[in-house]
Amino acid sequence: MHEFDLIKKYFSNLSKFNKSSLDLNDDVFFDKRKSLVISIDTYNEGVHFLDFKKPDLVIKKILRSSVSDLICKGVLPKYYFISGSGNKKTFTHKNLSKISTSLKQEQDKYGIFLCGGDTTFSNKLSFSITSVGYSKNIVYRNKAKYNDDIYVSGNLGDSFVGLKILQNKIKTNKKFKKYFVKKYFEPEIQIKLAKELLKFANSSIDISDGLIDDLRKMLNKQKLSYKILEEKIPVSKNLHTYLKKNNLKKLNFISNGDDYQVLFTAGVDKSRIIKSTSKKLGIKISKIGKIRRINEKPVIIDKKGKLLLIKSSGYKHQF
Repeated sequence: MHEFDLIKKYFSNLSKFNKSSLDLNDDVFFDKRKSLVISIDTYNEGVHFLDFKKPDLVIKKILRSSVSDLICKGVLPKYYFISGSGNKKTFTHKNLSKISTSLKQEQDKYGIFLCGGDTTFSNKLSFSITSVGYSKNIVYRNKAKYNDDIYVSGNLGDSFVGLKILQNKIKTNKKFKKYFVKKYFEPEIQIKLAKELLKFANSSIDISDGLIDDLRKMLNKQKLSYKILEEKIPVSKNLHTYLKKNNLKKLNFISNGDDYQVLFTAGVDKSRIIKSTSKKLGIKISKIGKIRRINEKPVIIDKKGKLLLIKSSGYKHQF
């Protein structure tokens, strides 16, 4: 069962009289009257992170991925709560000390504060993080409009290569290994973009499960389709070099998740302000496609106009 089917069948009915739940179809809870925005995420060893050999980096990854849910809504994260389930092997003094140091570094970097949480004993390692922010408005899912331009911040694919390196499925030189592994553990979340999004975005989501899968989620209840231009999908110089050197297709590397960049749509008339915002903040923002009518098939095309097939549209939450 897909996560959307599970939510619809068992839980949607429980929230139908609570407007702030957003029909359980967005990244956050939003109480407009109180300007309160909340998100929660759970991370399991072996699913959301490989192992716990580097607890200092694992905790950075999951904290950044959690607050990115607020950032893509146009909200600055302010507070977070963290709960952890582990045992004597995972929650050693050494590991806990590393976790504490990393959390302090992240707090200083993003201006966020720990407010509480919980710890439980378990043979299976997992963490849950609740992120809290305040805003009078947010950028919703499912608010895209026909003929909107589709944009994405930053670069895609680096984290996926880092994961494959850690899984020993990709071999590369030390320079590339260091770069890609760092991108896997420390995704470059675009916190400076948060407040600017409200000025031009019609709809948004963070790319956690993959470009195509998250684009579908952003449109899931709308009668709309999309066209993506492969050549416009942004990748780093290192990834471009790696793909070219190994004669690999870009399309197989840009929709596998863990990018935590902001995917959003905006009206054609917003292109100038988006371009100036990109320059002002020093953040790459790329126009990668168009929102189409539902009767037009969703497509990804290359620069010659050829239709492309993608091997992986992203991570699927199946139960």
